[in-house]
Amino acid sequence: MSLNVLYGSKSITIEGIEGNLDKTLNALKCLTWFKKKYKMIKAGIIGGSGFVGGELIRCLLLHPEVQIDFVYSHSRNGQPVSQTHRDLFYKTELFFTDKFNPEIDVAFLCLGHGNSRRFLTENEFSPDTKIIDMSNDFRLKQHAVFKGKSFVYGLPALNEQLIQNAQFIANPGCFATAIQLALLPLAAQGAIRNDIHIHALTGSTGAGRSMLETTHFSWRSNNISIYKAFRHQHLDEIGESLHSLQADIDSELCFLPLRGDFTRGIFASLYMETELTEQELLDIYHQYYELDPFTHISSEAIHLKQVVNTNYNLIQVQKIDGKVLITSIIDNLLKGAAGQAIENMNLQFGLARDLGLSFKANYF
Repeated sequence: MSLNVLYGSKSITIEGIEGNLDKTLNALKCLTWFKKKYKMIKAGIIGGSGFVGGELIRCLLLHPEVQIDFVYSHSRNGQPVSQTHRDLFYKTELFFTDKFNPEIDVAFLCLGHGNSRRFLTENEFSPDTKIIDMSNDFRLKQHAVFKGKSFVYGLPALNEQLIQNAQFIANPGCFATAIQLALLPLAAQGAIRNDIHIHALTGSTGAGRSMLETTHFSWRSNNISIYKAFRHQHLDEIGESLHSLQADIDSELCFLPLRGDFTRGIFASLYMETELTEQELLDIYHQYYELDPFTHISSEAIHLKQVVNTNYNLIQVQKIDGKVLITSIIDNLLKGAAGQAIENMNLQFGLARDLGLSFKANYF
C-alpha cells in the first residue's frame, strides 16, 4: 500500500505502509514534515468587495500555493463573497468579515487612495506579514517609508530583485503599468531625448465599483471622453521610474487619458521623435523583455482582446517618419492591479513569477 499526498502543487508518495505500525507512524511524521516545509501561503484581503478585490479572490482561489484566510469588509460583514462577486458562485464558500487575522503570511490592501495608510496606522499585522498595497499611498519615494519600513515600487519589469527581498510592496497604477512597460527599454538605453506624447484609453472598471456619472451605462455607452489631461496622478510614478533608469531625462510626458466604451483593458499609444532605426528599436525591446514571462513584443498590429482577462502585456514598436510609435496593451484589473500584485507575492515567496497567472484571453 502506498500513501500519495498532494499539498498545493507539491506531491509525495510513501510506499509500503500497510500492516506496519512503525512505517505508518513514520509516514505520518513524513507528512507532518512535508506540510510544514510546503505549507500553503495564508493570504488576507482587506477591502475585497470591489473589482480589483474580486479579481484578486478569483486568482488566489486558483493559485496552487495560496489559501485565502479571510476577506475583510465592514460594509458586507457576514455576507457570502459570492453574493457580491457572482462569478464565484461555484468556487468559494467564503464570507466577508469585519475581523482580520494579524498572523497571516501576506495581506493585500484593496482600499481607496488614502485609506491604506489610515488602515495600517490604526491596525497592526505580525512583524513577518508581507503587505502588498493597491492604492497610491506609498508609490512615490517621498511617501514610501512607513513605520520605519520602506515600500518597494512593485513593477517587476523594473524592480524584480528588490521585490524578492521586500516586505512591503506598493503596487503600480494601471495606466502607469501600461505606459512604463512601453518606455522602460528606451530609458534603460538612455534613448528618451524628446517629449513623449501619450494617448491611453481605459475601460469603465478603472473607475472602481462605486457608481459615478461617467460609469453609468447610459453615459458610457457609445461615448468617449478625455479626463485629467496632462495632470493624471500616475505621471509622478512614471517619472520616478524613468529617472531611475535614465538620470538625465528631461522630456515631458504629454498624457491624454481617455474613457472608453468598454469594461476592461487599457490601450496606450505613445510616440516621440528618435534617430534610432526600427531594427535598433526592436532589438532594444526584445533584449529588455527576453526573460519576462508576461511582456511580449508583437510584429503585427495588436488589439485589446489579445490580453483582456489575462496578466499579459503586448507591445508593438514601429518607426514611422522619424518617430517611434509604441503601442502597449494590458488588462487594467489584472496586469494593472490584482495580477501584478500576485506576481509580486510570487517573487516575495520565492515562487515562479507566473505561478497561478497563466490565463488565456477571451478572444471571442
